[in-house]
Amino acid sequence: MSVYITDLATFLPNQPVANEQMEGILGLVNQLPSRTRRIILRNNKIKTRYYAIDPKTGLPTHSNAGLSAGAVRKLRPYEHFTLEDIECLCCGTSSPDQILPGHAPMVHGELGGSPCEVLSAAGVCTAGMSALKYAWMNVAMGLSKNAVATGSELASSFMHARMCGEIDPDKAAQLESEPGLSFEADFLRWMLSDGAGAAFLSSDPSPQGISLRIDWIDLISYANEMETCMYAGADKLEDGTIRGWREPASLANAIANHTFMIKQDVKLLNKEVITFAVERALVELVVKHNLSAEAIDWFLPHYSSAYFRDDLRNRMEKIGLPIPTERWFTNLATKGNTGSASIYIMLEELFHSGQLKKGEKLLCFIPESGRFSMCYMMLTVC
Repeated sequence: MSVYITDLATFLPNQPVANEQMEGILGLVNQLPSRTRRIILRNNKIKTRYYAIDPKTGLPTHSNAGLSAGAVRKLRPYEHFTLEDIECLCCGTSSPDQILPGHAPMVHGELGGSPCEVLSAAGVCTAGMSALKYAWMNVAMGLSKNAVATGSELASSFMHARMCGEIDPDKAAQLESEPGLSFEADFLRWMLSDGAGAAFLSSDPSPQGISLRIDWIDLISYANEMETCMYAGADKLEDGTIRGWREPASLANAIANHTFMIKQDVKLLNKEVITFAVERALVELVVKHNLSAEAIDWFLPHYSSAYFRDDLRNRMEKIGLPIPTERWFTNLATKGNTGSASIYIMLEELFHSGQLKKGEKLLCFIPESGRFSMCYMMLTVC
């Protein structure tokens, strides 16, 4: 059974935050300006992003569940649509508001509506795609007449200075002379932002306007080969293994060691992410789905930073899928890197832009550096 995305909506909290405003809102760590902020922003090319933080008080303005619910409430897949119509709700995020319950029941609680099936998808950037794939399969199998999928992030809750704590004076002095030592934690502080997106899936295309038929979604994990690259609530040890937050002698030790901050093994990321995205995953999918650049009208890549753009393009050309950059679509510069919500936020802008024509093909690319998972999705405009 064919399944169609008949509407997309986003929820971006508060006002856009420019580069020069970021540190004032997120706060200074150890009362010192970041030594790496300008370098990271110069490379990622992000100009504005959104934070669920009151810039005057520094207090949160939204929960993650609230962001997701905000996006779902803006869906208008057909006339007289109500939240009571939703039969399946699938929500993906890497930053839920709590350990338990799952994220989806909390979003359902925010929304109200009627009883329905819910699914929480965890992970990093592909969490939103895992939710979308479950929603797609649920409708395709005839288990539900419709489904709503969401991707959302509340990354600022990890990045605010109050979560970073004070740095030991001796270590602070060392960071001043060797700023690279702080890069793994500081890197993501200037990369991530808040937001949510939602998609309405149905077995019937929209009676008015366009729809996006889901042709296929492929999710591939390479965790059997690769060590952890992006993590929170854990520490990465010298041998590459991960020690979870419950393993240290006490919770106080985990807090003191900044175990709950989001961190990135930047060297591993730069070395491997494009290799696994293109030369491993995409090479296989070119054969599996008989892909050709000429048949792809739009390419929507969720790269976390413009730093990866040229390498991604060059590698795609080398494997025989040279999609010209004028057919690429991204809003990273204006909407920021919203993790599992990014592909929804890109699709929503393009979907409502008036640029799509029936029959066009959209190839979406969503990498995840948590432990190197890659997702590609093909859509057809109907």
